[in-house]
Amino acid sequence: MSHRILIVDDDPQIRSLLADYLGGYGFTCQEAGDAASMRSALAAQPVDLVILDLMLPGEDGLSLCRNLRAGSDLPIVMLTARGEIADRIVGLELGADDYIVKPFDPRELVARIHTILRRTAAARQPAAAPEQAGEIAFAGWRLNPLTRLLTSPGALAIPLSNAEFRLLWVFIERPRCVLNRDQLLDAARGRAAEAFDRSIDLLVSRLRQKLQDDPRLPRLLKTVRGEGYLFDAEVSR
Repeated sequence: MSHRILIVDDDPQIRSLLADYLGGYGFTCQEAGDAASMRSALAAQPVDLVILDLMLPGEDGLSLCRNLRAGSDLPIVMLTARGEIADRIVGLELGADDYIVKPFDPRELVARIHTILRRTAAARQPAAAPEQAGEIAFAGWRLNPLTRLLTSPGALAIPLSNAEFRLLWVFIERPRCVLNRDQLLDAARGRAAEAFDRSIDLLVSRLRQKLQDDPRLPRLLKTVRGEGYLFDAEVSR
């Protein structure tokens, strides 16, 4: 069955070129030039993935990404000419599944689309999801996966962003295992690792700060030089 892709970009030439190229790989493509036409296209027919340009007239791609993620788990690939680390962090926070910077090799985009669609299909198979799990306890901390409420040993409620919760859940599922950046990105967000190599370090640093409730205690998130990160705690459910 052909996967349907919605290309949202204000440049008609880019939309047309992408649609033609992806069509050669068996994808059925629709095009939209702004927020209103994107919403109309999604209302008219469901799609399997959205390629979303960051810079759009009126409502920009980041706002659209936030709104899409709030109401669905539709895979999103951010497409932009801006490649700063800050933009990638924002993409992580808002829930985009990948981030590709113009100019790019269209073969790379096809490869990432295939990876995301395979992972999405696997994720929809019956599995123990965080929302179905009971409360998690580790090193005096408690995490409620349903409410996403993290409580410190001192009984303080610690807010977590969506990206921080997903990253913490990856560590909780693999306690005392060394995880490299590729594994963390793969498990937490399903992105191609090279796009967010530094961003995952920044995200780990932010999560580490929130877990350092008592500076006298050892760190729960430890850096293993040359290999990755380790969550050093016993986890109970």
